[in-house]
Amino acid sequence: MHILFLTDNFPPEVNAPASRTFEHAREWVQAGAQITIITGAPNFPTGKVFDGYRNRLWQREQVDGINVIRVWTYITANAGFVKRTLDYLSFMFSAALASLLVRRVDVVVGTSPQFFTVCAAWFVGAVKRCPFVFELRDLWPESIKAVGAMRQSRFITALEKVEWFLYRRAALIVSVTESFKKRLVEGGIHAEKISVITNGVDLSRFSPRVKDVELVAQLNLDGCFVAGYIGTHGMAHRLDSLLDVAKSLPNLADGRPFRLLLVGDGAEKAKLVARAAEQGIDNVVFVDTVSKDQIVRYWSVLDAAVIHLRRTPVFETVIPSKIFEAMGMGIPLIHGVAGESAAIVEREGCGICVAPEDVDAMAAAVQRLGADPALAEGYSKQGLAAAQRYARPILAQRMLSLLKGVVGQWRY
Repeated sequence: MHILFLTDNFPPEVNAPASRTFEHAREWVQAGAQITIITGAPNFPTGKVFDGYRNRLWQREQVDGINVIRVWTYITANAGFVKRTLDYLSFMFSAALASLLVRRVDVVVGTSPQFFTVCAAWFVGAVKRCPFVFELRDLWPESIKAVGAMRQSRFITALEKVEWFLYRRAALIVSVTESFKKRLVEGGIHAEKISVITNGVDLSRFSPRVKDVELVAQLNLDGCFVAGYIGTHGMAHRLDSLLDVAKSLPNLADGRPFRLLLVGDGAEKAKLVARAAEQGIDNVVFVDTVSKDQIVRYWSVLDAAVIHLRRTPVFETVIPSKIFEAMGMGIPLIHGVAGESAAIVEREGCGICVAPEDVDAMAAAVQRLGADPALAEGYSKQGLAAAQRYARPILAQRMLSLLKGVVGQWRY
């Protein structure tokens, strides 16, 4: 079976869509499928093309048996709605054109968060007379309203009409949360064509390890209790709340210094760095995005992993993928996201759930974990056990079975 997969992000980018797509595709290749990925030159989230790549019209490479075609896009940093929309639109057109040159395709998959990529997948499926699958990672454009990037308007209404058109035309929708499925069913999409495959973790990379001594020294973290956020610093994440925690918590009750480690880039990064400097919040360590092969070193220095999103009903439907990476590393969670993801953390017993943007509750969670090593160890063990249920090979095989089923039943 030949799977054509369209995605705006792919390694060496290290965000959740890139990791999910690569780890699934790698498993599918090992299972005997032929995989062609169409993506752009790696540049997320800074808008700067990674070393070793150029923003060309067409480039080919092989990654772990996966055929990767990189196409030209209008590249911009992950900031500003208009410029990002131009980025998305350029990929939609470039990916659609490149896809027409890929031969003997059995199924085409388009992945969100934004659905312009999925528009291209629908078009390619129609032209090639093969099933089109919508991998639903985000309720877009609803999420851009939730973070305040845009208000309801005729333009947003038009985007919402396109969104529901794509849901109806998809032969299969693979949702990453049960909440997304529920919303679609309430909107009239048949439940039988929606399957849920959550995000997961590559346990060959994310597994328990001792603290990286060299990195601890380099970041001046020796003897500190370290809570860390690793990921995109965007409007959705409201990381200024974490700066408030750091400001209110110079030390733990036992006298150990507290350090907040923020690893990554994004639209809000410069503002966060500037605020920390202006207000003299000197217990925050900022690190720019690091490569995929280095990221576990930064996870290793954490005593607690912080997951956080803005307080809004839309984000009660999402499940941040970093939950599963923390589980795999055996790192206790301080989970500041309400809804479905909080239910997972509570059910698996791998951390402390707090209300989003609740600075006092987050600070109390830090103190609690620092004061009770047995509690932290219990969360660690529970997370390690739970990670086995979210192992990427298991989830990838489930999705491959779904794709085979769609191909087998497809009639144009």
